[in-house]
Formats: sequence, structure tokens, C-alpha cells
Amino acid sequence: MKTVIKTSILLSFCLIVLTSMTFKPKRIIFFGDSITQQGVSKNGYVTLIKKSLDSTKYDVIGAGIGGNKVYDLYLRLEDDVLSKKPDLVVIYVGINDVWHKQSSHTGTDYDKYLKFYQALINKIQGVGSKVVLVTPSVVGEKKDGTNELDADLNKYAEGIRTLAAKNNLPVCDLRKVFADYEAKNNPEDKEKGILTVDRVHLNETGNKLVADQLLPLVK
Repeated sequence: MKTVIKTSILLSFCLIVLTSMTFKPKRIIFFGDSITQQGVSKNGYVTLIKKSLDSTKYDVIGAGIGGNKVYDLYLRLEDDVLSKKPDLVVIYVGINDVWHKQSSHTGTDYDKYLKFYQALINKIQGVGSKVVLVTPSVVGEKKDGTNELDADLNKYAEGIRTLAAKNNLPVCDLRKVFADYEAKNNPEDKEKGILTVDRVHLNETGNKLVADQLLPLVK
């Protein structure tokens, strides 16, 4: 009788362990600046992705802080990302690294941007997590290439594409996606109001566009 009870307890324990292992949801962390910080709002891109995924299979977390540049992400990587043991990290940073060079002279030089970005990739992969890269989108929505920072954004976006190829990682090329969308949907060449509310931060349409692009890459 005692043997039967012990066997039953052991089987129950094994079942609990197997069940917890089988049903552990995939943890996805979106890591970035104010665009991602606002992405957890009611109609934000992180929220839209979360709603599109089965909550029993996916645990979606936004880890965005306004004003952050790539080295800010590096400094808070351990506390805000790695300590949460993510299965996948989506890195979306670069707007402030470019924009703040003009607005407050505190941006990030191109070479340093790529070095910090590679360091993020190395640390995240070092704990066994997967990585998705995202190119910076826009600072100004004019479709004719006359936004003041277009050249720099194109350069930094190309740097991200190169890192993605070098590290064999998926990339969500928002720089190209936004440019293509503006070409078709901004006939008056407006500097905001098509995908952004203020030339940078996403409006409802922008959030949906970003969510639609990222969703297939995080499933």
C-alpha cells in the first residue's frame, strides 16, 4: 500500500513538473525609448501585439523609457530585461541617438551606436534569449527626403541591417516600411499626422503599422 501511495505521489509530482514546463508562456520584452514606453498604452503597438497573441502562450512586456539612447539600454539591460529571463527581446532604439545630436547635442556617434548595439546583442544572446532588431523610423514624415535628419536615420538604419546580417538575426525594417507608407499616403507631404502625432511618436495608425510588422517576427 505504501509503495502505491509513494508511486502515486511521484507521478503527481512529475505531472506537475511536466505541466509547468509544457505551459510556460513565451516571454517577449520590447526594449526601447518613449515610442515603446507609449507602446503599452491602450492603442500602443505593444498592447496591440499582446491582444493578438494567446495570453496562455505569450507573456508580453514593454520596457521603454523616454529619452533613452542605445547606451541607456545597455546600462539598464540587466535590471529591466535579463533579470526577467525573456525568451525573446525586441530592440527598438535609435531615434534619440540621431535626434538628440541636433536638439541637445547629446546623441550617439554612429560608431559608438553600433558598438553598444552589438554589446546588447551579445549580452542578450549570452543568456540564451533570441533577438529581433528594429531600424529607427522617422523624425519628420515628409516623403521627399527633405526631413532634416533623413540622411542620418538612413545611415543608422543601414547599420542595423548590417548588424542583423552579421549576427544572422531577423530585422523589422521600420525605416523602409515608413518610407513606403508615406510615399503612398502622404500626398501633401506633411511633416506629421500620417503615422506620428509630433514627427516622432506614433499615432493610432502608426502603432497599428508597427504592430502588424512586428507580430510575425515574435510568434
